[in-house]
Amino acid sequence: MAVPIEPEAAGGRDVVGAVLKACALLEKFGADRPVWTLNELTSASGMNKTTVYRLMATLIHAGWVDRTAEGAYRIAMPVFEIGSAALSKLDIRSAARPFMAELADAFGNTAYLMVPAEQGAVCIDLLEGRNSLVVAGINIGSVMPYHAAAGPVVMLAHSKMLRDRWITADLPAITDRTITDVARLVEHLDGIEKAGYSLSNSDYLPGVAAVGAPILGKDGSVVASISVGGRAEEFEGDALAEMIEKVCDAGSRITRIMQALPRG
Repeated sequence: MAVPIEPEAAGGRDVVGAVLKACALLEKFGADRPVWTLNELTSASGMNKTTVYRLMATLIHAGWVDRTAEGAYRIAMPVFEIGSAALSKLDIRSAARPFMAELADAFGNTAYLMVPAEQGAVCIDLLEGRNSLVVAGINIGSVMPYHAAAGPVVMLAHSKMLRDRWITADLPAITDRTITDVARLVEHLDGIEKAGYSLSNSDYLPGVAAVGAPILGKDGSVVASISVGGRAEEFEGDALAEMIEKVCDAGSRITRIMQALPRG
């Protein structure tokens, strides 16, 4: 009796469902789990066993997957060769751009990429969403103080070196909501470091709120931050919770990319 095959994934006419499913299976492999059996992949993917078997057989034929002596699956060398070639040409801006686009599209607000510098957080890229608000004063090349706005603050929270250099008793108040008291700021930063993200509301620009997450390098040091900013009234309730989730996910995924980059 023929075993039924799952229908193709939903999408436009140009989307090949079988390829998407094969990609989903490849994504299961990682440093923490380099080898999978057929039964394990079937359970983890939610696909039926016949579909998984046929997709993995195709990937083996293509040279992307190998079988172990025990009959399990592992990623083959061409995947690493292609990945290494791509990573060698990648920088933080090109790595972050797709995630910035996702955030700008999802929420309609502006996505920012900032990197640490001695004089402050430098905005090296931004992508505006569909909303009409343009945040005045934050452009590519803008240098911002570390103790205000979500992107700079989340870098300050995750970097002992930046804290030692930046936190002093004479921090300027950019708005009446900027935290300048050292003890209060340190407590605020400790909470951000523990949570893994920062929230800001009118501490840099009145009426503007933002969510930021850190991007870390191989040694755990801060190399950048990704954030989304817009009207403060849009950063509330379920919408805020979703922004936090997606910004944190973007930061984590870019971190994994940056940590995979070859040293050079």
